[in-house]
Amino acid sequence: MSAFSSILALLFAALIFAGVWIYNRLVRQRNLVSEAWAGIDVQLQKRHELVPNLVATVRGYAKHESSLFEEIARERGAAVNGVAETGESETRLSGSITRLFALAEDYPDLKANEGFQQLHSSLVRIENDLQFARRYYNGAVRDNNNMVESVPSNLVATLFGFQSAEFFEIELASARMAPDVALYEND
Repeated sequence: MSAFSSILALLFAALIFAGVWIYNRLVRQRNLVSEAWAGIDVQLQKRHELVPNLVATVRGYAKHESSLFEEIARERGAAVNGVAETGESETRLSGSITRLFALAEDYPDLKANEGFQQLHSSLVRIENDLQFARRYYNGAVRDNNNMVESVPSNLVATLFGFQSAEFFEIELASARMAPDVALYEND
């Protein structure tokens, strides 16, 4: 075996090793995106389970606001496929929830209701968890997309059908709620 053949064999082996290493990194990134989406899904499920209790509590005080309750039920039950559609649907639900909290401002007895306060606190906690899950997911998507779109890993990605993932954007209801500011201790 000549020196040239040995160098070619060594280069071929290095190329195969690099291809396997890149492939495994792409698989890891794809799995991280899937795992991160599962985390978002868990938080969205918690949110969707809490909303009916919140609506039921407010409904007892504001019976004449049936259109808002119907809108929330419709948004909560909307079937979505894909990251972008889920983000749009959840943003609409957030808007409805924000209007629900604005409606609650008109009913001091409701705002003072312990059950309503607990539901409100739970929703804020869930939305904070959802925000963290969204950040984790979008970080995993960023890393995945960098691998899929940059050289030389894009060659392996194209060869094996790896694709870029979509970022998840959602405007959370808690981000839109006005902060409760007390100017004096008695407020």
